[in-house]
Amino acid sequence: MRSLATILWLGIKELRSVLTDTVLIGLVLYSFSLAILAQARSGSQEVRNASVAIVDEDRSPLSRRIAGAFLPPLFRPPAFLAAREVLPAMNAGRYTLVLDVPPHLARDLLARRHPVLKLDVDATAMVQAGLGAGYAQQIVAGEIAGYLARGWGTGPAPVTLVSRIAYNPNAETAWFTSVMGILNSVTMLAIILAGAAIVRERERGTLDHLLVMPVAPMEIALAKIWANGAVILTAVGLSLVVVVRGVLRVPLAGSLPAFMAGTAIYLFFATAVGLYLGTVSRSMPQLGLLFLLVYLPLAMLSGSNTPLESMPPWLSAALQASPTVHFVAFAQAVLYRGAGLDVVWPRLVVIAGIGGLFLILSLRRFRLAAKAETGG
Repeated sequence: MRSLATILWLGIKELRSVLTDTVLIGLVLYSFSLAILAQARSGSQEVRNASVAIVDEDRSPLSRRIAGAFLPPLFRPPAFLAAREVLPAMNAGRYTLVLDVPPHLARDLLARRHPVLKLDVDATAMVQAGLGAGYAQQIVAGEIAGYLARGWGTGPAPVTLVSRIAYNPNAETAWFTSVMGILNSVTMLAIILAGAAIVRERERGTLDHLLVMPVAPMEIALAKIWANGAVILTAVGLSLVVVVRGVLRVPLAGSLPAFMAGTAIYLFFATAVGLYLGTVSRSMPQLGLLFLLVYLPLAMLSGSNTPLESMPPWLSAALQASPTVHFVAFAQAVLYRGAGLDVVWPRLVVIAGIGGLFLILSLRRFRLAAKAETGG
């Protein structure tokens, strides 16, 4: 009971220290609000308002039908150009896609000839060009098939393929990037806050006081873990409810309490890493350099940006030792697919185990510092 009371009061002291640090609090507020909004709304990976032009050399009901099928929000209303205007317009970047409908298209199709339509694509607009060209081909093929079905009197196809997307039916990027942004912010801030807590104590001279007091290194470490973890966990909950659900209108399929419980376990690992870096670092600039070396690989190879299946097999196998990979998989399973703790508990065990390892390493550094301070 005495140890629990000590951990509680040391944690309250740490909370006061964090809450009075306006720079760190500002970083927390920004990372879980404006940064999430910016990442969700500026990193769109779907086609939106792509500019289209059509060179209509057929001027038939079919060509008008094709032009009328390019609809918002995927495409802007198509503009009509003459053939000589295509190259200057593409060079000026006015249109992403230009569809050239050849003369006598409808007549040749009904006569069972094989006319060729040309689609010019501005590949400098990478996402719009790649996905937009595929959408344009589907639109043209669908309109031609419908036109020929009426002209030839053929019936519908015997097999119809219907695609259903379970969680994100419109494949909106913001539904994915907003949640993944929160996960990356959790890793970043947990390491920064915990590491800065140790360095701040050393720079102010209070770490030496703590080490010579009748306080165990385990009590110091656990107090900093729960205090900094509580700040981040509160920010995560508010960000999910206010920013993701409220502002971005992203539905979350799973249980928020289950996700928060798993996040608390992951914070145990991330803050333990921050404590270890804090015991190694002698100043804030040194902590910043070490943070970059640790955080960037954890975030970039976590699966939040690129699926593990897209990585080399040896790398994806090695990354199973990274708790960040398991945390991302846990979050996706709970928030996207509605999985319960009975499904994701093995990942939480891995996270807690590696977090315990880093806590042991941090305590070893603490004990070495305490021995050096007391002379033995």
